[in-house]
Amino acid sequence: MKKMSKKRKEIISKIELVKKYEPIEAIQFLKNNTYVKFDESLDISINLSIDVSKSDQNIRGVVNLPNGTGKTIKVAVIAKEENASLAKEKGADLVGDNELIEKIEKGYTDFDILITSPDMMKLVSKLGKSLGPKGLMPNPKLGTVTNDIGKAVLNAKSGQVQYKNDKSGIVHAGIGKIKFKEEELLENLKTFYEAIIKSKPDTVKGSFVKKVSIASTMGVGIEINTSGLH
Repeated sequence: MKKMSKKRKEIISKIELVKKYEPIEAIQFLKNNTYVKFDESLDISINLSIDVSKSDQNIRGVVNLPNGTGKTIKVAVIAKEENASLAKEKGADLVGDNELIEKIEKGYTDFDILITSPDMMKLVSKLGKSLGPKGLMPNPKLGTVTNDIGKAVLNAKSGQVQYKNDKSGIVHAGIGKIKFKEEELLENLKTFYEAIIKSKPDTVKGSFVKKVSIASTMGVGIEINTSGLH
């Protein structure tokens, strides 16, 4: 087991473990206690009151963060003719049709998001075995199977975040960079939280969210008071 660094122990000792921090207070703490040289992300974890064994209680979707994620997203588009031209115009990094499909079939996955149009799905569907496990398969619920290719590319490039719960009923996501202004991180945090609340399945009764915590990439998790996110 990796030994905890002295600096990390020092930071943990500053946290009041029995306290739920106000969102802005938690953000300030993480910004003031970063101790690594690289550009850390602000990560959120939301524990949900769902039964993951029931398919209608699992959630999945996308949210556009007002201040982006701070990451450079590589977007691939499988499209033809007008849609292909539009994808290039809007900044897609890789655009193709049959040749790109064949390339992906051979194992190429050097992209973060794959977008396509409904008319191409018959061909794209055969990529499910290779792209599905990596979370890269285009999906109408995620806005990555659409007739509005241009908008989808712009959304992906400008800070759109995909989310889904894991096997423990927890949603994890990166919602910005620690170097962002406090107000920008708070705005992203509120926007992401609101998107999760709106995705509550009808079959989930009572409270939907058990716990929300945020952390920097190498930092410690801090539980926050969700009343400050509304």
